[in-house]
Amino acid sequence: MSDRVSYVYAVVREADGLGEAVAGLSGAAGAPVRLLPLTGADGLSLVVSSVPSEDFREEALKRHLEDLRWLEAVARAHHGVIEELSALTTVLPLRLATVYLDDERATNALDAQSEVLAQRLSHLAAHVEWGVKIYVEPSAAPASQPAEPAGSEDLSPGRAYLRTRRAQRTVRDTAHRSARTAAERIEETARRYAADRARHRVQQGELATAPGENVLNDAYLVPRDRAEEFRDEVGRAADGLDGVRVELTGPWAPYSFATPPDTADPPGTPDPSGAGDPVGGAADPDSTGTGDPVRSTARSHTPAGTERGTEP
Repeated sequence: MSDRVSYVYAVVREADGLGEAVAGLSGAAGAPVRLLPLTGADGLSLVVSSVPSEDFREEALKRHLEDLRWLEAVARAHHGVIEELSALTTVLPLRLATVYLDDERATNALDAQSEVLAQRLSHLAAHVEWGVKIYVEPSAAPASQPAEPAGSEDLSPGRAYLRTRRAQRTVRDTAHRSARTAAERIEETARRYAADRARHRVQQGELATAPGENVLNDAYLVPRDRAEEFRDEVGRAADGLDGVRVELTGPWAPYSFATPPDTADPPGTPDPSGAGDPVGGAADPDSTGTGDPVRSTARSHTPAGTERGTEP
């Protein structure tokens, strides 16, 4: 049994300077990054590293799920490789920890999908991803309290409580109306600039690190040459609105759009044949929540992208 397995970061198109850029990169576990040409499609290559099997085989990855520090380190390395190469060429990111027993199994699995990969790369060419979140912050909305009636200072505790609750509901309703208006403004902007949109689950629980209630969590695929215009207009979506905040992150490599919308299985779903599913969305902006791909992946992405090729 080999002590190394093949970690696949992405599929890329050939481009000037790509080989030199890859030669200077380190990826997961500090392993050198290299290109592995696909034979099924001219001009496409896998971006891979040979990583220690003791950490990246299926059972080891299951254990590492409990080690957020380890996951974050892998996610940062994964994201770093993809971001570096996306400045030079179109990148189709694969899911975090997509691992095969060896290079041959990786190329065999992905060669079988070369036509789909080429089509997806064409769709993503010259585009970047922007993450957009809307947060409701009722405490930031002004309360429209009615004038105090005469003798209100003598209200019973029960009536005083109900009065306070009514005021709180009024503030919250105002903030949610503001959020709907901000979302409408963003959709109007997206119709003019974006080529695609991905909807993600709103962030809750341990993912909800930002203040306020996350009520919208989307990603947009935007032509690179219009990215700044999109950013500026979306950044003004909350202007004049009380109790709502818009958070814009990016531009990122198109993580959320690596998988075609009509794909039947979720990214990284193992193939019963042992080949594995070659197309997978990676670090955040995904189901974890658009935003910082490093943080989102480290917090919630499981190594579900580990392919059946890792099994003995």
